[in-house]
Amino acid sequence: MKPLLEIEDLRVRFHLRTGTVDAVRGVSFQLGRERLGIVGESGSGKSQTGRAILGLTPPPGEVTANRLLFDGIDLRKASRRTLRTLRGGRISMVMQDPKYSLNPVMTIGEQIVEAYQAHAWASRAEARDRTLAMLEAVKMRDPGRVFSLYPHEVSGGMGQRSMIAMMLVTEPDLLIADEPTSALDVTVAIEVLRILDELVSERGMGLVFISHDLKLVSSFCDRVLVMYAGRVVEELAAKDLKQANHPYTQGLIGCLPTLTNEVRPLPTLNRDASWGR
Repeated sequence: MKPLLEIEDLRVRFHLRTGTVDAVRGVSFQLGRERLGIVGESGSGKSQTGRAILGLTPPPGEVTANRLLFDGIDLRKASRRTLRTLRGGRISMVMQDPKYSLNPVMTIGEQIVEAYQAHAWASRAEARDRTLAMLEAVKMRDPGRVFSLYPHEVSGGMGQRSMIAMMLVTEPDLLIADEPTSALDVTVAIEVLRILDELVSERGMGLVFISHDLKLVSSFCDRVLVMYAGRVVEELAAKDLKQANHPYTQGLIGCLPTLTNEVRPLPTLNRDASWGR
């Protein structure tokens, strides 16, 4: 089956006064109708990889790639109109912090309705019904009330669920989820993961799941990319994460806390300069 997403030698550079920062360096992978996890510490290039796919790298950033295809569409050469059509429609991204993604002067419901109508031929009434159903799907207790609230009137967890509802309302073919469950309690996080799992298994959506939670990624995803200093240092099946060969991946796993065995002193990661080359 033809891959949904094909990336070869993706690079993201930021040209600053102090010099050039290489945030992503030669990342290559393919994504089918599956759940791909990307893990690594803060600053490893996970989020910048996701933003580059959507063309959301802010100035003074520069994105280059030998190959950047979505369902046969060359995203490097796509027009602004094509990218606007794809973003939020066929490709969506759940950002890590909803406070910086939601419009503070529009109600949550209006924002989701606007996103839906931008990509679907639907009346105002149909878009409202669809929005309420999506808010209910992400476990909002009173969707009608949440519909009329502004972002500053909801908690961080409710804001995160609102963003997830907005990104899923159009039923995208590809979802890039950057720490989508970080602000959610356990029961709501499980429900959101169930929704994502259904979209992948039943609708054939492709999912890029960016996370720090190795245990979650190993149990939820199909494959895992481990990033360090802007590079992919290891790729393996999620179920085989504990059998990772790269010392960086082994170090991340070794730093996970356990309830059964007390470890003294706490483990540290001995870095090797060759990992970033």
